[in-house]
Amino acid sequence: MSAASANPLLALFVFGAAVFAATPCCSAAPVVTVPLDKQYVPVVRNGKIVSYKTAYFGKVFLGLPAQQSFTVVFDTGSGHLFLPSSNCKSETCMKHSRYNRTASASATDIDHQGNEVASNARVRDQVNIAYGTGEVTGAFVRETICLADHSGDSATGESKQCVQIRVITATELTKEPFNTFEFDGVLGLGLASLAVDPEFSVFGQLSKLNNLPEDRFGYFLSRSDTVASEISFGGHDARRVASELQWVPVHKPELGFWQVKVKSVSVAGEALPLCEEGDCTAIADTGTSLIGAPRQAAQRLHWLLARKVPDNPSEIDCRTFPGPDLVFELEGFGGESVNITVGPEDYSRATAMRVLQSKTNSSQVICRASLLPVDGDEVLGPAAWILGEPVLRKYYTAYD
Repeated sequence: MSAASANPLLALFVFGAAVFAATPCCSAAPVVTVPLDKQYVPVVRNGKIVSYKTAYFGKVFLGLPAQQSFTVVFDTGSGHLFLPSSNCKSETCMKHSRYNRTASASATDIDHQGNEVASNARVRDQVNIAYGTGEVTGAFVRETICLADHSGDSATGESKQCVQIRVITATELTKEPFNTFEFDGVLGLGLASLAVDPEFSVFGQLSKLNNLPEDRFGYFLSRSDTVASEISFGGHDARRVASELQWVPVHKPELGFWQVKVKSVSVAGEALPLCEEGDCTAIADTGTSLIGAPRQAAQRLHWLLARKVPDNPSEIDCRTFPGPDLVFELEGFGGESVNITVGPEDYSRATAMRVLQSKTNSSQVICRASLLPVDGDEVLGPAAWILGEPVLRKYYTAYD
């Protein structure tokens, strides 16, 4: 299916060793690829590491001609760019690079409507935004952001890799999760309708000003720490895929999420009853480290994906222990289906659970899935799934 449609599209590619040539585009502007660093944060229970939280982040540059560099999570599940402000003196903010408004010649202080305000104003409009387990409070500036280093360029930001947007400069960050992760901020890559105003949308503004060869970005999560993950703006990285594009239409793009319709979810061929009424949707979310399952289906799904390990080994990596496939059947074009298959190597907790059986005075080792319960709401509906890191490690995703 052509990606030239005016409606947003989501594509999924199977990873592999094969290489496909990229289609030449009419524009001379290159695809911009940003490498992503990976951080592991241990989750400790009863003095033992049971799992790791992970974060992927890359560099962006703010201000012209002098630039300030920051590391950000490229998050398809949010719509704004926030960075810690130099005015934030908390322990959490001090652990990160902070944006210095007074050092930027290209910044303008603005209110929540985008109107310019005096740089010495004592009272400023503020916004509070929730990110999963954390919250951010900050003021607004209009600033130039670049996807590559353009230090010394003119303050007009005429480069194809730069664009003026509204930025939230955070004066408060909650300790969780920002105290434990190394990245400085979050760059939202949801559709422009997810932001308070379209001018907050980096991808939206790049597209609007025709700064990209194609209105598309591709996201690659590497299975190996020896190969860097990356995000590509203006197209996708053909070196990272081993199948043709399978495009899926975005469902209700006015909500701002990269959301698709789900026809069914099954485990080992058994379909979950939850999706039989056609209410299931799924959101591709680069900012979520787990697969999210509707809370009313999570318990059943845990039971279907659990596996007893024979001989009760003292140590086992459950990601290497066989288990059933979890299959998402997405609604494609013309009634066709696009299937996403996730195996035990992707959905399993690495650490097994040991269940004590008091009647027999014995124990049973069980491998389990790692799932995030999702509560339905008025916006997402009662049966929303999240396609987080386990899916994105297996499938290269492109967002058009």
